[in-house]
Parts: sequence; structure tokens; C-alpha cells
Amino acid sequence: MERIVSLGHTDLQIVPLIFGGNVFGWTLDEKESFKIMDSFMSFGFNAIDTSNNYSHWVEGNKGGESEIIIGKWFKENGNRDKVVLMTKVGGRFGYDSKPNTQGAYIKEQVELSLRRLQTDYIDLYQTHYDDQITPIEETLRAYEELIKEGKVRNIGASNMSTDRLVESLETASKLNLPHYVSLQPEYNLYDREKYEREYEQTVRQFGLAVIPYYSLASGFLSGKYLNDDDFSKSARGEGIQKKYWNERGKRIVSALNEVASAYHTSSSSVALAWLLSQDTITAPIASATKEAHLQGFVSALQLRLGEDALTKLNEASKY
Repeated sequence: MERIVSLGHTDLQIVPLIFGGNVFGWTLDEKESFKIMDSFMSFGFNAIDTSNNYSHWVEGNKGGESEIIIGKWFKENGNRDKVVLMTKVGGRFGYDSKPNTQGAYIKEQVELSLRRLQTDYIDLYQTHYDDQITPIEETLRAYEELIKEGKVRNIGASNMSTDRLVESLETASKLNLPHYVSLQPEYNLYDREKYEREYEQTVRQFGLAVIPYYSLASGFLSGKYLNDDDFSKSARGEGIQKKYWNERGKRIVSALNEVASAYHTSSSSVALAWLLSQDTITAPIASATKEAHLQGFVSALQLRLGEDALTKLNEASKY
């Protein structure tokens, strides 16, 4: 794959579409997960994002299943050095637990992640959720130790308020501590407002790489939901219908459909290409359960949307 970008101010080089590992141990079992990762790599992609708590929400799971599957896949293929590996710490392991960004907790959790992933380093270790009470310096000092030990190469942030993000970046500069190189926010053609209003200016100011999750709005933007009946065909359909199937959602789906037809491609490719056309976005994160979905990823990278198409999508999705 010819299209390569740097992850912010780091030496990490990625093809600008990252596989979302939340499906491993959830909608894909171990065998199917291996198959989809093999296909993903065969298309020329090289970055995978997961978390220490995926996929705790599945009945019978306790968290860590996704990392275990990736670790076994690394061992079977001997390809750890070919993958830019991203994982996270600090999120909940169930509905009764809370985010935790205490230094001791981060140091304990990284060992568990490394063991599950069968590797001795993580390329991008991200604060998944901020507990908002641990002093920022304590969190950053823990990351500093892990970087010095070679267990972590770079750090990023995910679900963190703008205030705490800015304070973390300023504290890092002031105390010469590791600073977040990336932000992983929720951002897609439907969920635009929070990122554009609250984060866009900050990522520009600090030169952060942006790797949005829910790039296809949990599949809503994939083209498989075109009318009321379509939502009853998938397990997640009811929740997606409740959240997205309103006047604005219908406008977006219609515009995606029109643009996809004009470019002879899929709605999901257009939705991802729209993200890639935003100047602060480095690489969207998207999941796939079938090889055919991966073809959509390839198409998205090859697609260059013209001004008319972008205007149509921006108008349909304006908030």
C-alpha cells in the first residue's frame, strides 16, 4: 500500500486506516480473528488498535480477550515487528468498575497487557478513560518509567476532557515528561459536533495525531441501513436505530448513497474517505468481520472525493 503517514510527531509509520480490535472475542472468535488479521495485513495495512478491557461486555468474558487473540496471532505468525500495535489502559472492566489512571495501576496493567499480547513493547499506549482525580503528573511519571524501560514507545489519549488533555500536554512540557502524541476521539459523519467544537482547535495547536473510533458509527454509515426494516436484521440494529435513525441520520445515509453511486463505490468507503479528507484526521479506526469489508477500506484510501461530494456530505451532516 503506497499511502503511508507518520503518527503525529513520532517515527511510527502507518497506512492510514487502523483495524479496531474490539471485535476480537466478541463478534469474531479466535479462528475468525486470525483470518481477518491475515487478510488485513495481506492488503498492505499495518496498524491494529485494541484495549486491555476488550471485550469485557460479552457474557462470560472478563476483559483482555482481544489482546490474548492478538498475542496468539503474533506468536503463530512471528510478525510482531510488522505491526504498529496500539492498546489502552484506564477503562472499566464492567459496569460496576471505574476508570483508573493511577501510576501503580498503569504499571501493573502494562505487564498484563504485554503478557497477553506476547510482546515486550507497545507502540502506542493510550489513556482509555481519564479518572479525572489522579494528579496528571502521577500518570505521566508512570508512562515515563515505562518508556525508559522500553515497554512503551509512545503515549496517546482517548476519552479525556479538553481541559485535562491541555493540562496534560502543558504539564509534560513544563516537567519534561512524555506527552500525548495522539487523540482517539469518537468522530464520524454523524458524530461531528463534539470533536469539531471541543477538540479540533487543541489538536491543531499541539500537533496531535487524530485516530477516531466509531468511524462508521457502529455500522450505521456502512450502507446496510437504508430503511426501517434493515435494523431488525442485525443484533446491534435496535440500538443503532434508536441513536441514529432520525431526520438528520436519514439525510446522511441518503447523501452517502448518492455519493457512493456517483463514485461506483460503497457507502462505508465514502464515509471513511470523508474522514480522511478532514485535515486534522490522521487515520480512522474501523472494524471488519468479513474480508469484503476490508476491500471497502482499500477503496476508501484510493478514493479522492471532489468538492461537490464533500459539500453534499457536509451539508447533509451539519448540526
